[in-house]
Amino acid sequence: MNDAEVLERYERELSYFDIYMKDRGYSKETQNGYQHDLKKFLRDLHGKPVAEVTDLDVMRHLTNIREAGSGARYRNRCQSAIRLFYKVMIKFKLAANNPVMEIERAKVEKNKKPVFLQQQYLETCLSQIEGRYMARDVAIIALMAYAGLRVSEIVRLDLTDFDPIESKIGVHGKGDKWRYIPLPIELSRLLEEALAHRQTPKNKKDEQAFFISQFGRRISKRMVQVIADRTLDGLVETYPQLKGQPLSAHKFRHSFASNLLRNDVDIRTVQELLGHEDISTTQIYTHVLDEAKELAMSKVRPNLAFMNQNRRSQ
Repeated sequence: MNDAEVLERYERELSYFDIYMKDRGYSKETQNGYQHDLKKFLRDLHGKPVAEVTDLDVMRHLTNIREAGSGARYRNRCQSAIRLFYKVMIKFKLAANNPVMEIERAKVEKNKKPVFLQQQYLETCLSQIEGRYMARDVAIIALMAYAGLRVSEIVRLDLTDFDPIESKIGVHGKGDKWRYIPLPIELSRLLEEALAHRQTPKNKKDEQAFFISQFGRRISKRMVQVIADRTLDGLVETYPQLKGQPLSAHKFRHSFASNLLRNDVDIRTVQELLGHEDISTTQIYTHVLDEAKELAMSKVRPNLAFMNQNRRSQ
């Protein structure tokens, strides 16, 4: 089935699902992501009524996702979308049971060391940005690298979220939660520079987006990722030893957290700055503390010469 056929065949079910997520206050990003994942699942049903779907149908779809090359995290997100969808279907009497409930989630590798960029690499990234939208692009990369913003948080940033007098920003994060980040004066000046060069919105005079695309609209997630990818490509050209590293926009956020911990910032403070609900999420960045421990212990030189003397005397 193509997308048009899915929309026609499952119009009522998709409508109920959409209404439920909006009523429950799911973020726009989550709504879009779940709708996208669900439509892929419905396409795999080939018109089968949702009330007749079995756990085998769901497992078959999740297997297709894995075999297409997607990782465990994306597979689990799709599974969560389908589970929520059937919760809604049961609520509105469109299905009698949830075929996802007994399906185990894919194992996600935990405590994997996140890739991060040291200070010299971050400075190179910023210094190589050029072009017509340089002020905007420098501010975007700097906010991710020096304030820890996610791509989605860059996109959602509004003019009213930046306070140049107090030098701080309000960040609309995951789960519709807000956090406030005090900015170093250098970063605050970068944002003021970006505002001075902000493109005039084309269609909305009252457009509140802080970052405007070349099309005169609020910048998209994809455009932020393109800016980050272009910046990282330039970095790899300067430092070929980074070739093959899994670099992406999110690595700037990793770098922010890792560099804070390397500078002895308390992990609870890092948690608040990143907007992590659970500190266990922040703890993946403590690998830099392990490296510091290894470096410290490499400088320990115990004098055990007496052991050799004892052996010779025996």
